Amino acid sequence: MSSESATRATWLRRDPADVTPWAETCGQIRCLIEESDQAAAEVHHVEIQDAKLHYHARTDEIYYVIDGEGTMQLDDDTIELRRGVVVYVPRGVKHKAIGKLTVLTICMPRGVLADVHELK
Repeated sequence: MSSESATRATWLRRDPADVTPWAETCGQIRCLIEESDQAAAEVHHVEIQDAKLHYHARTDEIYYVIDGEGTMQLDDDTIELRRGVVVYVPRGVKHKAIGKLTVLTICMPRGVLADVHELK
């Protein structure tokens, strides 16, 4: 977090343009706040192109759609996604986004990247 204090984290600023993306279950991901930052949650900027069905055993997620349109499968339900929509996905819910979307995901508690369980 802040380099101003070696003993106490105070703040963090990270620009998505400064973070190199990589391919993950949901698409191209940029970790804006990651596990090593020791924040209460992780925040990821994700460019989704037809994600793989998966779930998290220990992590809840909040999706905020920045841009694009599509749908999201949540267990046996399907919902519509468009700019401005927020979706809460509790741990254990099988999910995937379908379409071309840019989202911000907030993952609580931190450690989501070690808690991705892909399904067929």
